[in-house]
Amino acid sequence: MLIHPIPPLFAADAQTLILGSFPSVKSRETAFFYGHPQNRFWRVLPRVLGCPVPQTIDEKKALILSHRLALWDVIGSCEIDGSADSTIRDVTPNDLRIILDNSAVTRIFVNGRTAEKYYKKYTEPVIGIPAVCLPSTSPANAAWSLDRLTAAWMQIR
Repeated sequence: MLIHPIPPLFAADAQTLILGSFPSVKSRETAFFYGHPQNRFWRVLPRVLGCPVPQTIDEKKALILSHRLALWDVIGSCEIDGSADSTIRDVTPNDLRIILDNSAVTRIFVNGRTAEKYYKKYTEPVIGIPAVCLPSTSPANAAWSLDRLTAAWMQIR
């Protein structure tokens, strides 16, 4: 059983929460969200927000916080083989009240279908806030170009 190793990233003024499914091996190694260099999250988000691509974890944190965003994952612990979402089993969800009770979040987006699946199963029935599913920024979602992803993600603005 793997326990989610990355704390939620948010501030009291956060209005929009973006949730992934569970950190990849690379993200667990770097102890920060979307740590795999082929994941396009850190290229898509700056394009959507009209700012430079952050290079360091501190710059990534600043980008999230300065745009009143919050970042975490749906799953708090699970069994997973490597980074493959298709192998996720024995899920325990993260308790999003940590964020919702301590911020101004009113909108929730999920990064990809796996995050959406587990959000709808475990989280939405508890908190009652529907999430909008955005196309995954994962390298496994190769059918989506950077431009197409960026266009779809514009709705978080």
